[in-house]
Amino acid sequence: MKVEAVKVRRLYLEVAGQIETLIRSGEIKPGERLPSERDLAASFEVSRPTIREAMIALEIAGLVEIRTGSGIYALPLKQSPEAITIDDVPGPFEVLEARLLIETEAVSLAAARITKEQIKTLEQALKTMESADAGEQEQEQADQLFHCTIAEATNNSALTSTIKWLWELRNKSALSSTFHQRVRDLGVHPYVEEHRKILNALKLRDPNRAKAAMQNHISHAIEQDISVLELDAE
Repeated sequence: MKVEAVKVRRLYLEVAGQIETLIRSGEIKPGERLPSERDLAASFEVSRPTIREAMIALEIAGLVEIRTGSGIYALPLKQSPEAITIDDVPGPFEVLEARLLIETEAVSLAAARITKEQIKTLEQALKTMESADAGEQEQEQADQLFHCTIAEATNNSALTSTIKWLWELRNKSALSSTFHQRVRDLGVHPYVEEHRKILNALKLRDPNRAKAAMQNHISHAIEQDISVLELDAE
C-alpha cells in the first residue's frame, strides 16, 4: 500500500496556497487589488497576523506586491509555473507568541541563577543597542545576544536550545527575515528602555519584576509589529 506521510502545514501557507491558486487561475488578475486584510481574515476564518504572514509569503514568491497602508496587489505571473517554495517553518507572529510564553518564564528562572559575567554581557549588549554609532545589524545582533544570554542564565539546556532556535528562525527563515526587515524599514528597532528594565530586575535578582518586564517587552513588540504592518488602505 502506497501512502504519503501526513504533514501539519502552517496555517499561513494554507492561506497563501489558496490565494496563489486564484492568481494562477486568473480569477485574481494582474494589478487587481486583493480584498482587505480584514475581509480576508473573515473569509479564511483566521487572524489578521496570519493574513500578514501569508501575504509576505506571496510577496517573496513574486505573486503580490504589498503597499503598506494601501493594500495588496496581484503581480503579473512569471514564466515559471512553480508553486510557492517557502520554508515550512513557524511564521513570525507564531515565533513572537512562543517567545512571549517561553522567555517570560525563562527570565524568572534566570533571575535566581544569572552570573556576574552574564550580567556584564547584558550590559555590553545594551550599550550596543543604544549606541548611535552602532549599525542596524550590530543592534540586532546585540538584541539577540541579550535574549540568548538570559536563556543561558537559566542553566536549563532545554530552555536555552528552544529560545536560541526561535531566534534562529527569526534570522534564517526567508519569511521571518523579510517580515523583520519590513518592520525595521518602518522605523521599529530594539527598545532600549524595555531591555534596561529587564536588566535592572535581573541585577536585583527579582523574578517577578523580571517576568513582568519581559512580558511587557515582547507584548509591546507584538503590538508594534501588528500596528506598523497595516496592509489595508486608510
